[in-house]
Amino acid sequence: MRLNHVTLSVSDLDRSVEFYRLLGLTQLVAGDGYARFVCPEGDSTLSLESRGGAVRAERGAISIHFESERLDQLVAELEAKGIEFEQQPTDQPYLWREAVLRDPDGHRLFLYHAGVNRLDPPWRLR
Repeated sequence: MRLNHVTLSVSDLDRSVEFYRLLGLTQLVAGDGYARFVCPEGDSTLSLESRGGAVRAERGAISIHFESERLDQLVAELEAKGIEFEQQPTDQPYLWREAVLRDPDGHRLFLYHAGVNRLDPPWRLR
């Protein structure tokens, strides 16, 4: 089994499409209230769906993690484009370095680098 994509509900599709393009995702599909993107590295995809009405992510209810080997540089590039971060790149006790931001609907996004610790941390079950 392989995860195909995650779909986020958004209140304003155009605003969210612009945001995720600014993050560097490439739009693959545009439809009635729907957009789908591929990440700049690998083949992971993310879709957005708008059925009208307000959407506000519950704090901590969902988080999406995007990995980049050039985390600090990527954060600086996104800040230069006007993206605001809640947390600058920070080394975590679980051996990941991560920055945190929110999309226009409040979904929490992590930009991180974990290297080998992504799938093989010292505490991995054997």
